[in-house]
Amino acid sequence: MLAIDQGTTNTKAMLVDAASGLVVAQASAPTSIGFPAPGWVEQDAECLWTASLAAIDACLAQQPDAEVLGIGVSNQRETVVCWSRSEGRPLGPALGWQDARTAAWCADLAQRQPTAARTVRDRTGLSLDPMFSAPKFRNLIDAAVAGGADPSDVAVGTVDSWLVWRLTGQHVTEPGNASRTLLLDLASLTWHDELLTLFGIDASHLPELRPSDATFGVTSTLHGRLAGGVPVLAVLADSHAALYHHGCTTPGTGKATYGTGTSVMSPTSDPEPGPHGIATTVAWHVGGRATYAREGNIVASGSALDWMAATLGVPEGTAGGAHLTALAAEVPDSGGVSFVPAFSGLGAPYWDRSAVGVLVGVSGGTTRGHLARAALDAVAHQVADVVEAMESDGSARIETLHADGGATASQLLMQVQADLLARPLEVASSPAASALGAARLAAEQLGVATPPAEPGRRVTPHCTDSPQSRAARLAWGQAIARSRGMTVSQTDSTSSDETIERNDP
Repeated sequence: MLAIDQGTTNTKAMLVDAASGLVVAQASAPTSIGFPAPGWVEQDAECLWTASLAAIDACLAQQPDAEVLGIGVSNQRETVVCWSRSEGRPLGPALGWQDARTAAWCADLAQRQPTAARTVRDRTGLSLDPMFSAPKFRNLIDAAVAGGADPSDVAVGTVDSWLVWRLTGQHVTEPGNASRTLLLDLASLTWHDELLTLFGIDASHLPELRPSDATFGVTSTLHGRLAGGVPVLAVLADSHAALYHHGCTTPGTGKATYGTGTSVMSPTSDPEPGPHGIATTVAWHVGGRATYAREGNIVASGSALDWMAATLGVPEGTAGGAHLTALAAEVPDSGGVSFVPAFSGLGAPYWDRSAVGVLVGVSGGTTRGHLARAALDAVAHQVADVVEAMESDGSARIETLHADGGATASQLLMQVQADLLARPLEVASSPAASALGAARLAAEQLGVATPPAEPGRRVTPHCTDSPQSRAARLAWGQAIARSRGMTVSQTDSTSSDETIERNDP
């Protein structure tokens, strides 16, 4: 199986032996990100495609005699592309999932139509937030038509549909990705007319919906060994593919993917809306049945570590994450410093785009090590916020949290995470869980029974209820309140839960 995992900062390609599940070749190619204005995050859609080609070529070159039986695709979510059907070229930049340029548009919609946020929540399980795709679809369609494009020639889609279009010429998507657009009705798994009208989007611009394990066409545009019609057998959004790889299929199981942002996801038995600030989404549609999940999306985690590493100065030739962990290991804790990386506001469970990034508790004795530790702590606290919100209605507790993604290489971060959650982590043996999940589903499409994921390293909390963890959580809640423009005294006991209540969208 050839797995293509198109992420925010790079595209990976993997050749995975279908029977054993072992990776026999892999390669990656970087993708650039632009920040042309505050809150704006753009990528070049054509570069997303050429990076995919580069990664595929480099991967296949390592195993020139391997027979590619099928392709599985996983992709960054909510990022949107607009292109010309007739010419196949992008009609504007790809608007990244972190992009918040439509925040004012969403706020205006909520003000003009007071029931809009509730309609969106009830139908889609999501908040009316610029992270999700529909407002960005509208932005790109309007810009393309204003630029002279024939409306009948305009196609939009999430990154999976863009890649499949370039691979096979078919304009299609699957329910997991579609459930992140604010346009999919969770119950019927169809584009919903009321939502299309709400966002002013004609269904003719959107891709056809197919199950996650459908055949998405055969390759028609690639050269070499893939030119002869290799089928695209599976498509999964990246976070969903990681959940699939871990084998988390029932309530009480869950995972956190530590990427540019972090997705915390746990299966649920039905598409009913979850607790405040937590999304309900389609995990996948496989074997004729939809599996749903609760999820919290953190906007800045890996990007927060990258920012702090760059701010503190990364020595030439040194990996930023490793350098940051080494600095953080020099101190026992953050020395009272809290860092809230609200670069474009806060995602789950707050959904407050007016929040700003803050450093709290800096003193004359603050060192680079304290700042580095505060950055690691910020990632772990955000995940803890989401897990607490996800479990707040008592429907299910995640007994062991699976962890994957690049930041899991930091053993210090994983230990802090286990301590704050007061439960063990199962850290994946490979950080590339998304690609492996897509490869697994593609293999199953061919009737190949794939083995379960290899067990990773287990990280157990040092203490399940320590005064230090409680104090750290309290300080974090106060920093979140400051980030959101709330007055907090030194003796204020405002918890993160109370902060959530005071900003119900």
